[in-house]
Amino acid sequence: MAKEASNGNHNSATKAPPTPSPLRFSKYFQANMRILVTGGAGFIGSHLVDRLMENEKNEVIVADNYFTGSKDNLKKWIGHPRFELIRHDVTEPLLVEVDQIYHLACPASPIFYKYNPVKTIKTNVIGTLNMLGLAKRVGARILLTSTSEVYGDPLVHPQDESYWGNVNPIGVRSCYDEGKRVAETLMFDYHRQHGIEIRIARIFNTYGPRMNIDDGRVVSNFIAQAIRKEPLTVQAPGTQTRSFCYVSDMVDGLIRLMEGENTGPINIGNPGEFTMMELAETVKELINPEVEIIEVENTPDDPRQRKPDITKAKELLGWEPKIKLRDGLPLMEEDFRRRLEVPREN
Repeated sequence: MAKEASNGNHNSATKAPPTPSPLRFSKYFQANMRILVTGGAGFIGSHLVDRLMENEKNEVIVADNYFTGSKDNLKKWIGHPRFELIRHDVTEPLLVEVDQIYHLACPASPIFYKYNPVKTIKTNVIGTLNMLGLAKRVGARILLTSTSEVYGDPLVHPQDESYWGNVNPIGVRSCYDEGKRVAETLMFDYHRQHGIEIRIARIFNTYGPRMNIDDGRVVSNFIAQAIRKEPLTVQAPGTQTRSFCYVSDMVDGLIRLMEGENTGPINIGNPGEFTMMELAETVKELINPEVEIIEVENTPDDPRQRKPDITKAKELLGWEPKIKLRDGLPLMEEDFRRRLEVPREN
């Protein structure tokens, strides 16, 4: 089942993908681009901030309520003259003057969104409404990070953007799945009714440094368990599949989407597909060959398979992932060992 990213897409284009529209040709280019990143203290958000701050023309504002994010992820930028950090919950209006909005704010881990489902759906719906209202007021372009969860437990494989999904509207995951579906609806309604410049990315499973160690997602679970010399707990039956995109590839895709001229939605993910048992065996091999792999009971509504069709990303953004799973996992292990204070044994 495991495949490299280059083999994950069966709909390869017959011609080379076009070069994505660079920012310097965009009507949104200014000498100083002011960019808001909601959820910018989180895992993906903080890596996005790092990349945006590399451009000396950018001024970056982060709004985060620290429900799942952390100031530690942004500590190298605190005090920088082109950076501002605001403690803010997007369910409340925000008054800032910006040119672009990356709207990432929302708990993305089942542990967090099941702990507070009402907060999760309010963040998705009211938070997105507030950010769209801001975009309308200041004339900003807004990018929503939606999710592969809008496809639910898919009946189509791999999933392309035309698939409407198979989602349980009343399940324990619905606050996140349906919340993101509503957020996409709001984005397009504001686009059609008010002419707001929108971009929608449907992001698939992402991994890398700065993930919350105990957030319940499978890659972080396995790596933390291997480092702690605990059994790797695979949810039964272990044949369910996921596709894992390294965070630097994800950030590159988001920026290309924002700077290009395509509204989306566009899948951003790595089409390399692995069963949960294959992932556990890979983590065991790379990190701790001595640990045991055990099966545990599965959670309700867990999708049986998940794999992006990234044809549109290739053709419209000139994007495809570069980092293979075996290359990305050791980088994440290094970060986890530092935070857990467990050095690698010689």
